[in-house]
Amino acid sequence: MDSLTELFCLIDDFCVKFEPAWNKRLLADGQKRRRRQTRLQLSELMTLAVLFHQLRFRQFKTFYLAYACRFLRKEFPDLPSYQRCVELMPRCVVPLAALFDTLKGQCSGISIVDSTPIAVCDNLRIARHKVFAGLAARGKSSTGWFFGFKLHVVINHRGEILAIRLTPGNVDDRKPVPGLCQSLFGKLFGDKGYLAKWLSDLLAEQEVHLITKVRKNMKPIELTPFDQALLRQRSLIETVFDELKNLCQIEHTRHRSPFNFVVNLMAGVVAYCLAPNKPRLPVTITAPVL
Repeated sequence: MDSLTELFCLIDDFCVKFEPAWNKRLLADGQKRRRRQTRLQLSELMTLAVLFHQLRFRQFKTFYLAYACRFLRKEFPDLPSYQRCVELMPRCVVPLAALFDTLKGQCSGISIVDSTPIAVCDNLRIARHKVFAGLAARGKSSTGWFFGFKLHVVINHRGEILAIRLTPGNVDDRKPVPGLCQSLFGKLFGDKGYLAKWLSDLLAEQEVHLITKVRKNMKPIELTPFDQALLRQRSLIETVFDELKNLCQIEHTRHRSPFNFVVNLMAGVVAYCLAPNKPRLPVTITAPVL
C-alpha cells in the first residue's frame, strides 16, 4: 500500500461486506448481550494493527502513543486510550484471518513448504510462563530449543503466501501439510524433514508432487534439471520468514494475551501480503506446472 488512505479503503471495503455476514453466523448462548458500538470502528482498528507492521515499529505501545496519537489524530479523531485499544484488539482475530484469505497468492504449480518457530518467551522463563500454558509447547528447530508455536507456510515462486497453519512447537512438520495443500497443484518443494511415503502418497491423491532431497542412506531419486534447480532455490522461503519476523514483527516475547498474539501474527502476515516487493525466484511460467 502506498498510503494510509489506500490501506484504510481496502480494509473498510472488506469490512462492509464481511461484518454483516459474520454477525449472521455468530452463535448465541441464549442470553441477551449489549452490542454498543465502540468509538473506534473495526476497520480503523484493523488499519492500525496492519499499519504498525508496515511502519516497522518494534513495539505497538510506542507506535500507538508516540506516532498514532500524535500524528494520526486527523485520520483517527476518536482514538481511545492505549489500554482501551489493547482491550479492543481481540475483535480483529477473525476479520484479519478472513482478510488474509482474500489477499493470499494464487498457486502457480511451483510451491515451497517449510515451518519456522515462533517463540513466546525466553527459554529461561519457560517454567514460570503462564500466558500460553496449555497452548504452546517446547519444540526444537535447526537453531535449538524454543517454547512456543510453529508457523507452517506454503509460498509460490513469486514469494506470495498461499496458506498458513499455526501449531504447538512440538508438532511434526509433516502433519499440517495435507491441509495446507488442499487447493494446490503441481510441484511442492520441501526439505528432508518432509520425507515420508505416506505424505507423498497422500499428496499425490491431491495432484501434488512432493519433491525433497534424500538422506545419505537412501537411494537417489532422479530429478529433471529444472526440479534440481528449484530444489536448490528452496531457501526462498527462509527469506520470506526473515521478512515476516524482522520486518513485519510477527514474533516477540511480550504477549499478555493469546488473542493479541494471533492479532499480531495475522496483522503481520497481512502487512507482508500487501508489500509491493517480495522475494521471488527468477522463473517465468507461461502455463501451470503439472
